[in-house]
Amino acid sequence: KFVSRGANLFADTVLRPGVSDLTGSFRLYKKSVLEKVIGSTESKGYSFQMEMMVRAKAMGCTVAEVPISFVDRLYGESKLGGSEIVEYAKGVFSLWLKV
Repeated sequence: KFVSRGANLFADTVLRPGVSDLTGSFRLYKKSVLEKVIGSTESKGYSFQMEMMVRAKAMGCTVAEVPISFVDRLYGESKLGGSEIVEYAKGVFSLWLKV
């Protein structure tokens, strides 16, 4: 939860996407928007969803959000380690330079 909020705060500060959750994976796109956005998306890994949203907004697409309830993990630990955090930060800055 802390890592997710930190990732969203960092990306929001750098990219100013106008959405509250860039790291959430549950998305719905119109087919025409998806085809347009995915054609210009280059990211892999954690920054893929973020780039899709930022590019959609940059192309003038309308974005609506439906709040979700974040339930704390009951078992195990986050798989997001130091190297993934570095890659995420690099992805945010790379996207900032491109879009």
